[in-house]
Amino acid sequence: MLVPCMLLQHSLQSRFIKNTMCDPPRLLELAEQSLLKDEALAIAALEELPMELFPPLFTAAYAGRHSETLKAMVQAWPFSCLPLGALMKEWPPHQETFQAVLRGLDALLAQEVRPRQWKLQVLDLRQKTHQDLYTLLAGTRNDLCSLSEAAQPMKKKQKVGGSKMDAKQPLASVQVLIDLNFNKGSHDEFLFSLIEKVKQRKGLLYLCCKKLRIFVVPMQNIKMILQMVQLDSVQDLEVTFTWKLSTLGKFASHLGQMGNLRRLLLSHIQTYPCTSSEEEQCVNQLSTQFLSFRHLQELHLDSISFLQGRLLRMLRCLKSSLKILSLTNCLLLESDLINLSQCPSVSQLKELRLSKVKLRPSEPC
Repeated sequence: MLVPCMLLQHSLQSRFIKNTMCDPPRLLELAEQSLLKDEALAIAALEELPMELFPPLFTAAYAGRHSETLKAMVQAWPFSCLPLGALMKEWPPHQETFQAVLRGLDALLAQEVRPRQWKLQVLDLRQKTHQDLYTLLAGTRNDLCSLSEAAQPMKKKQKVGGSKMDAKQPLASVQVLIDLNFNKGSHDEFLFSLIEKVKQRKGLLYLCCKKLRIFVVPMQNIKMILQMVQLDSVQDLEVTFTWKLSTLGKFASHLGQMGNLRRLLLSHIQTYPCTSSEEEQCVNQLSTQFLSFRHLQELHLDSISFLQGRLLRMLRCLKSSLKILSLTNCLLLESDLINLSQCPSVSQLKELRLSKVKLRPSEPC
């Protein structure tokens, strides 16, 4: 049983330790194929498999769609982060292999006591990331894989009464990192499978999203998913849709929970047809959410119909100092720009971008 493992370990020296840029050694490929031919043997070998061999074996199992081996490897994963998104980018995603990973994660979370060797705390599904399976071996870390202190390596031993014993870790949670892009007609079976798993393991499995894009999607279609996302993990948000103010008001309740937002783009938000009182009420509701943005650095407002006479009111609600303010295709009052320098949130502004901005004379006091 250990022969394939020994072959893998021997051939790994030229690929990882020596950091060669050549193609993977044939010996490594043969060892992988030999081990994966018998999934029961591969699973049994995981207990003796050095952690350095997990990335190449996992890659081979994923590419070959060895579902049971993938499930077992997720449960035995010896690193704090599993960057699955890098593999999904290299090989076309397959529902069977993705479900195998979810089953492994589910089996891990179902255990009442965490296994001593369990290290997995972040499942990274982002395809645009600097980390892949092999950078784990080089000791490089993706700072976005550490959204909380929970992503730090676990201690294997603890002292009890002056003696060492195997640590029985209490049940811990796992974060799933993902970038979400909602557009018209999008139907992602992988995402819905993940959402169902997050529902089932509520309190143990957390869906975290750094980048969120919403394009031409009815609010009711994304409301359920937004309720499952840890909204304080969102740092970059783009909303491009001709919503009515009433719809924007519904979205505002989610927006206010994104306290770690760094960049916000609102585009093509229209208010008509509505009364002036309805418009005022919804603008106040939106402005109130700006009070939660304590880290916002970029604000982009494009084709927003309700800014005239209200721009400064919205900016004064910000608790952070903007670095970039972009206004495009907007109607403003002259007083909006004249008094802009008096707003604390733009006191440290580095870029002010104005494009297709129309000015109207301010009404006399």
